Amino acid sequence: QVQLVESGGGLVQAGGSLRLSCASSRSISSINTMGWYRQAPGKQRELVATITSGGSTNYADSVKGRFTISRDNANNTVYLQMNTLKPEDSALFYCYARLAGRQYALDYWGKGTLVTVSS
Repeated sequence: QVQLVESGGGLVQAGGSLRLSCASSRSISSINTMGWYRQAPGKQRELVATITSGGSTNYADSVKGRFTISRDNANNTVYLQMNTLKPEDSALFYCYARLAGRQYALDYWGKGTLVTVSS
């Protein structure tokens, strides 16, 4: 079982920055993949960025070069640094964790943190 708690959302002007944090109840060094997804009103949830236990990262094309995902194993926290924010980045951002083995995959989600970017 993994509990994930997001923080860091808020209201920011276009061009500004925010850093989201995701605190895990479980040691993140034992979690295969962690990441961030977002969901805007009326749209499907979409991948923003992921990071594996080995440090490999993956980003949605729409955020490449602007967002950076990182992990702090000592504090069991994953971060999403968001720069040059645009109004279209406004969404509820969810932290995600996947525990996977040979014959199983378990996905966990936080409750989300709201990001609003004003123009």
